[in-house]
Amino acid sequence: MTVPAAPPPGSAGIPPAAHVVRDDAEALALASRLAAEFRAGAAVRDAERRLPHAELDRLSASGLLGVTVPGAYGGAGVRHTTLARVVRILASADASLAQIPQSHFVYVNVLRARGSEEQRRFFFGEVLAGRRLGNAQSEAGTRHVQDIRTRLTAREGGFLLTGEKHYSTGALYAHWIPVLARGDDGELWVAYVPRSANGVTVVDDWDGMGQRTTASGTVRLDGVMVPADRVVPHHLTFRGPQLHGAVAQLLHAAIDAGIAAGALEEAAAFVRTKSRPWFEAGVEKAADDPLLVQRFGELSLRVRSSDALLAEAARAVDRAEADLTDDSAAEASLAVAAAKVVAAEAAVETGSALFEVAGTRAALDSLNLHRHWRDARTHTLHDPTRWKVQHLGRWALNGTRPPRHGLL
Repeated sequence: MTVPAAPPPGSAGIPPAAHVVRDDAEALALASRLAAEFRAGAAVRDAERRLPHAELDRLSASGLLGVTVPGAYGGAGVRHTTLARVVRILASADASLAQIPQSHFVYVNVLRARGSEEQRRFFFGEVLAGRRLGNAQSEAGTRHVQDIRTRLTAREGGFLLTGEKHYSTGALYAHWIPVLARGDDGELWVAYVPRSANGVTVVDDWDGMGQRTTASGTVRLDGVMVPADRVVPHHLTFRGPQLHGAVAQLLHAAIDAGIAAGALEEAAAFVRTKSRPWFEAGVEKAADDPLLVQRFGELSLRVRSSDALLAEAARAVDRAEADLTDDSAAEASLAVAAAKVVAAEAAVETGSALFEVAGTRAALDSLNLHRHWRDARTHTLHDPTRWKVQHLGRWALNGTRPPRHGLL
């Protein structure tokens, strides 16, 4: 098996012809090969904020963005264990690049859960053809993250969409932008809107210290007309046992685990090839310093722990999907919460400890080794792990199931 040839950068609304991945093994092999390619330019893309249009077209062409499309619709329908591993592999090479399709997989999952048969056939076909889904979900200046003020107002033959979104990762690169909005009934709906639709403006105004190339900027929706068959009743997702939040958070945990692994790998390579030993260690090479060996062992435990919890969380999601009940959904959410807490801690600690173990030269801005910590510190702000610990404690102490929402 070979990775399809890279298309020209910037698909301008027309994605490259996509390969169709057939199974979990092929998905993992493709992820490893693409990660090796993406790793080579990651530091420069981040330092110069070169937006990864060519790399995303490469990702589309590989077929990896279609791996969660069910087999009945022509996709591989890979397990969540595989999807989490794919994202973790990509994030270890380039955390920004791995973050961009997170919402893509989430909103494919929304269609799996609540899309009509016609919507599934259409959008799964789009995804298998290499088209990317972005997101327009979060809003700034509201009371809290679930205070959604974008409005989807009924009109003859469809809806009118009006609002402004922020932190819209993937929207700048997308062919379709799923928009979270409240309808006339006050309930949550998702409108799937073409990136090129009249009234849609995507502004590249993201200036975060980390994840610089995610282009997680602003989306303005000024009277966008949406046909009725492009709207999904997302509020129904939370009326019973659901895995929407667990799947979304699993992918965030995979990104954090990947950041930790990538930082540890780069730290080790730096110490082996560039660091000088401390004179009191009495060794010829920094890599033989017993104190450094000890610290690398501690960091390795962090990375291995995050990987182990990520794998267990993914298995819990797979088990719950096979037999979805209140109990299985709760177990999946709690397992993912545990993985997210540990992976977030591992990413931040390892990104910082890189300098501790590598020494003064590692702080040179020209090397851009600080991107690992910046990416970790930025990505782990998505949602507070302290609340995940709260839900784990409530379950352990009182048997209280976690709430049904999209952030757990």
